[in-house]
Amino acid sequence: MCANFSDTGSRKEHVKITSEPKPGFLERLSETSGGMLIGLVTFLLAFYLLFTNEGRALRTAKSLDEGLSLVVPLDSIHSISQQNEGRLVHLAGALSTSKPLFDPSYGLSIRAVKLKRKVEMYQWVEYEDSKEYEENGEIKKETKYSYDTEWKSEVVNSRNFDREIGHKNPSAMAVESFTAVAPNVQVGSFVLSKGLVDKIDDFKQLSLSHLEDPHADVTRGGDYFYHSDNPRRPEVGDLRVSFFYAGLSGDDRRLGPADKVSVIARQRGDQLIPYHTKSGDVLEILYPGELSAEEVFQKEHASNSMKTWALRAAGWLSMFVGISLMTRIFYTLVDWFPVVRELVNVGLKVFAVCVASSLSLLTIAAGWLFYRPLWALLLALLAIVPIVVARSRVPPKKQQ
Repeated sequence: MCANFSDTGSRKEHVKITSEPKPGFLERLSETSGGMLIGLVTFLLAFYLLFTNEGRALRTAKSLDEGLSLVVPLDSIHSISQQNEGRLVHLAGALSTSKPLFDPSYGLSIRAVKLKRKVEMYQWVEYEDSKEYEENGEIKKETKYSYDTEWKSEVVNSRNFDREIGHKNPSAMAVESFTAVAPNVQVGSFVLSKGLVDKIDDFKQLSLSHLEDPHADVTRGGDYFYHSDNPRRPEVGDLRVSFFYAGLSGDDRRLGPADKVSVIARQRGDQLIPYHTKSGDVLEILYPGELSAEEVFQKEHASNSMKTWALRAAGWLSMFVGISLMTRIFYTLVDWFPVVRELVNVGLKVFAVCVASSLSLLTIAAGWLFYRPLWALLLALLAIVPIVVARSRVPPKKQQ
């Protein structure tokens, strides 16, 4: 292996070229065999993902239907009715907390459910751009390394750089990021569970224009506090701090009225906790804004449908990749014949698409079999279509 370095002046980049002998047939065959094992694992995982996803989707849909049929809209959020004890209830109203959240280091306070301090450091960042090519019977890899300085919220370990000299970063930040959460969050007279509070995550950046510089070594610029001698020309190791809030819990003359949310959960005294459905799922729902119970459940159904289709796509892709890896050996066996190699490559991809589509549909049908037998039968019939299409494209054998 050899390396060839070349600097390009102020652009702070260099190129490394490495080379290794072109792998022989047995070596390529060995690599393909390893890929077949990985493909088999990926192929089997696809069945698990597709099957369990259908069970999850149907269970969630049944739980949502059950919840909609049982939910009780509350007439008032300021009084607690014993008649609703243990029942699934719906309420909407403004958030409130018992006391503001503080960051004494920067003299900042706000009435909100969450306050996030985000600390960024000005650091060196390495970028790689690689390409491989064949030359004189060797496989060569040309990698261009370039370096630039950026604000990053995590420490970039410069010891992993190809060239650390001149691009060294500090090992830690002098100020840490954190998120403060109000200990008691309410809507009217009802206290939200931790799970409901976790769903309040629509963070907005907090304007710092009304604040003074908290320390002599800290300068405010826009919506940032800078730990820097010159914020306009920062140096590696300088810090900047910004703040974000979620769930405004009191009227603020600068930020506006308290945020309103819609909640569906189980009532236990003055607390709102998870509701366990007969279908085996848990209902603990919170959305921003004032929504009716029907609107909340419509959003949950839409979210469930989107998640279901995303996992179906992931399962199909996993199965396609698994089949492609398992059949790669046929491509390796003919890879020294260019024309044959390309034909085999196309054929293997078509085969993988057809088989992955059929097996995915059959797996989905199996997942639906217990819950919706008629839909499962329809999916099973559709699963045959890719195979029929593939067979129809094969020319009939010549008569002897």
